[in-house]
Order: sequence, then structure tokens, then C-alpha cells
Amino acid sequence: MILQALKEYYDRKAADPESDIAPFGWKKMVIPFVIVLDNNGGLINIELNDKQWLMPQPEKNTCNIMADILYGDSEYTLGIARPKRTQKQLSEVHKKHRAFLSRVNALGELEDEGLAAIKLFLAKSNKGELLGNFYEWKKIKNSKITFKLNIKEGFVVHSPIVKKAIDRLVNVEEEIICLVTGESDALEEKHRRIDGVLRPEKVLIKPDTLIGFNHDSFNSFKKSKGKNAPVGKKSAFAYVTALNTLLAENSRQKLQVGDATTVFWSAKQDVFEDICSDFFEEPPKDDPDRLTNAVVALYESVNNGVFVTDSNDTHFYVLGLSPNAARISVRFWYADTIAGLSRNFRAWFDDLEIVHGPKNLNYLPLWRYLVSLAALGKTENIPHGLAGNIMRAILSGLPLPLSLLQVAILRNRAEQDVTYPRAALIKAALNRLVKHSKSTTEGELKVSLDTENDNIGYRLGRLFAVLGNVQHAALGGQTNTTIRDRYYGAASASPVSVFPTLLRNAKNHLGKLRKEKSGLAVKLEKEIQEILWGRDDEIKSGIPDFPAHLFLKDQGRFAIGYYHQRQDFFTKQNTVKE
Repeated sequence: MILQALKEYYDRKAADPESDIAPFGWKKMVIPFVIVLDNNGGLINIELNDKQWLMPQPEKNTCNIMADILYGDSEYTLGIARPKRTQKQLSEVHKKHRAFLSRVNALGELEDEGLAAIKLFLAKSNKGELLGNFYEWKKIKNSKITFKLNIKEGFVVHSPIVKKAIDRLVNVEEEIICLVTGESDALEEKHRRIDGVLRPEKVLIKPDTLIGFNHDSFNSFKKSKGKNAPVGKKSAFAYVTALNTLLAENSRQKLQVGDATTVFWSAKQDVFEDICSDFFEEPPKDDPDRLTNAVVALYESVNNGVFVTDSNDTHFYVLGLSPNAARISVRFWYADTIAGLSRNFRAWFDDLEIVHGPKNLNYLPLWRYLVSLAALGKTENIPHGLAGNIMRAILSGLPLPLSLLQVAILRNRAEQDVTYPRAALIKAALNRLVKHSKSTTEGELKVSLDTENDNIGYRLGRLFAVLGNVQHAALGGQTNTTIRDRYYGAASASPVSVFPTLLRNAKNHLGKLRKEKSGLAVKLEKEIQEILWGRDDEIKSGIPDFPAHLFLKDQGRFAIGYYHQRQDFFTKQNTVKE
């Protein structure tokens, strides 16, 4: 399914006259140095190049000597060894250059003046001396080199005659039935490499394959390499080219989610391809409202029944990739219609919605939520595998992984605080568990303070926040540590060990506060009584006893109760000031 969808994407782009995707047998790449020749093979100049050009598909990276067509490093193209080579390496230079010349000769005797000029230049015995007259020669080292005729635009390899000969070389006889298309094609024994997959710290990994059989233990029925999964050369080229196009540096159809590089595309051209990343990526500095605008458009489209695209039934694909020891791993794969995916996106933002301070944004990029779970707030400390599992849950609308809840609660205890991004994640995780559970009696957590929520964890979190307010009102800045700094971890996990002490201290703080701010003291005392004993003398809605331990889900509700109560306190405080 993945390979078929990628091939369909390649075929769509290849059929689009405005697309610049590489045709079969070619690849877009930068060749940094260009040797400029005249018609007689004379050296005119060495030019620098930083633009991407279509070049013949490079040979697969192996330990063997394999030359590319009309480009390569100085050892292949010119037979000139790079500096500081060992004796063994020097002995291989002649073999490399001979392999390059054989690829040139394989093109045949073409009536092309550029190819003739290359042959004349390569036949010179003083090539190194001639090239040494140019300053650029010192910079070449192991960089790629190609050739150009001084009277023509483009490289020699782009000559129509030469291109036709190259295309003839890459088209081979049909040998197998391709498992992607079901048609006859030549077998791709060793698949080409994928570029552009990132590590969590945004470092490119070494290009590697998506499909490969590099050990005998992976083989079946005595078949070797690509024969275990017979993919045709044309299909293999199509899926690799499509994936490399999606993973390109300037692609709008990819995003980095923790340790998973995610790409997405639709079965046919659709604007949703270009805006999908806006829902999760950090907005650029020149367009800081991109994420907010995307979510607002999503909500409006669902409300009025008209989405941003006219093809809601179009299939849409999302593929998550991550680095691995031998091959690139598929972290997740999701296929749905644009309408189905947009509904799941809206459910994600619904679940995340929670009250917050005026300086916080309504919608955060996914990366902000992930780093809130990481030690020191560093990307490289995001728990391995968590990002991919979260993304899978977002795409499918299924419950978030329990590991998210565990990590968020542990981070709360480590930092002795509940931040806005972590509170949103905990609320989303708990509400999805409620939605998809048939046995729970718990209701969903609300966006802001819910005084009717009778869950023991939620009410204890509220009580802990009010006791913190009492301490702050009584002592102000006279204390170096707050009860949150000292007791949050214990209070959220084993309440009975902490709350009796906190209530005794609160009694003393309230006594002091009555002498200075009697109205505030009465208000705080009423809040404590309401949480402890319930609403309107309904004992069942209060706290019957302090439990010895709170289960994981109730520890999450403790965090939300604490967060809600704190936000309610700050909101009322700001209202009074205004």
C-alpha cells in the first residue's frame, strides 16, 4: 500500500507539466564544480555551481568501484588521485577512471560535440597540470565534477543526443512481475537510498534504504536481495524519487515530529497537501499566525459544511519514518479521506482545549507539547518513540498512549508544577480514554474549573491549589519555598501523607490572615470547606477520606484540578485589578 501510494504520487507529479520531479533514470542534484571545455577539448575554466540539475541516477553506494555517467569525483572523472591517499587507494584510481571511461564509451559514437570534447580532454596526459592553473582546483577535493561546453547552456549530459543515449542505457529487458504494479519489469535487486530523514535533534541521518535484504537471515526460499520482494526498476525509481521529493529541504509536505520525520500527500492534487503541516509546525517568524489561522479555518469549515477543499473524498496519506541501524523504519502509516482526517484534527484540538493565561497562545505546535515532556525542555530528551505514537493517535482519533500520561505526570513531579502544554496533553489523554472506554463512570474533563467534578484526584488537586493560595495570601514573599515546591509530588501520589499537615498549616495561615484581610480569609476558608465537604452539604460530593495512593489516571486528574483552580484564581485576581 505504501509503495503503491508513493508510485501514484510520482505518476501524478510526472504527468504535471509544471512539476519538476525527476524522470525515470534521473535525479535532481547539485554538482559543485563544472569543467568548461572548448570544441577541441581545451580547458577554458572551472566554474562553481550551487543549483540543482537533473543528472543521471547515481549508482548505488557500495564498496565496489562503480562510476556514474559523465560526473563523479576527480578520481573517477579525471584519474587524478586526491591528496593524502594510501598506496592501496592510489592503485584503485586507475580502475575508477577506467570504469568512468567505460560508461562514457557505452553511450556509443554519438555526433555530439560536447561528448567529443570530453573524450579529447580526458585523453590529455597533462590534465593535472592544466587544472592546477585554476584556483578552484584546490577546492575540489572529493566533490562531484561534470563537464560543459563553453558555447552551450547546460552540461554536456543535458544534450538531447546524450540524454537519449542515457535513457537507452537505463531501459533494460523485462524480467519479473512487479509486486507494486502487477506488470512486467526488470528486477530492482538493491533499492536506492532515501535522503532527508532527520534525527530528533534535526540532524540528517546518512541516506539509507527503505527496503533491503542485507543478511542471509532475511532471505526466504533461497532468494537473495531484492528477489525476496520483487519490485520492478521503474516502480523502485518512482517510490524513491517520490519520497525524496517529499523529504526535500524546501518541501511543504513534511514535518518533524520528535524522532519521526512525517510526510503526507493526496491521491490527486489538493490544497490540503500544502496546509497540512500548518496544524503541527512552528509558524515562521514572518507569519506567526499561520497555525491559528489554519485551526480557525478548520473549525469554520466544519461548522458551515464547506471545507477548504472541494474534494473531501480524496484519499490522503501520512507516512512517518525514523532512523534505524540497518534501514529506515516506518513508524506509522495512515490512509484516510481528507474529510476523515480533518475531523480527527478537529477532535485533537478539541481535546487539547484548556483555560490558560492571557499571554499563552490558544493553539501550540506539536513540538511545544512534546518538549514540555522532555527534561530541560530539550528536543533530544523527548522520550524515544513517544512522538510517533502521539502522531498515530492524532491521525486515527484513537486514545493517546498511556506512556504520555506517565511521562507528563513524572515531569510535573520533577518540576513541581503543571504547565499549560502539559495540562492540555493530560486533559487530552484522559478525555480520549473516557471516550473510548465502555466501563468507566468518569466524565470528560472540562476546559475550565468544574466545581461539580467529584473525582477524588480532581478535588484533591483543587484543594492543593487553594492551600497554596492560603499560604501565599498569608505570607506573601516571606517564604523561600511554597507548598507546591515542597509537597506537589507527594500530594499527587500519596495524599494521606501530606494533606493532614497542610490543613493544620493552613489553619494557622488563615488565623493570621483574618487579622489583616478578613474578607479574603473567609473566602478562602469557604473554598476549602466546599472542596472538603461538598456542595450544599452533599457529603458524597466532597472528600470522604484522604487515600493512601492515587492511581495514574487520578494523578492526571489531580494535575488538572490543580491547574484549573490556579487559573481560576489568577482570572479572578486579574478581574479585580481591572
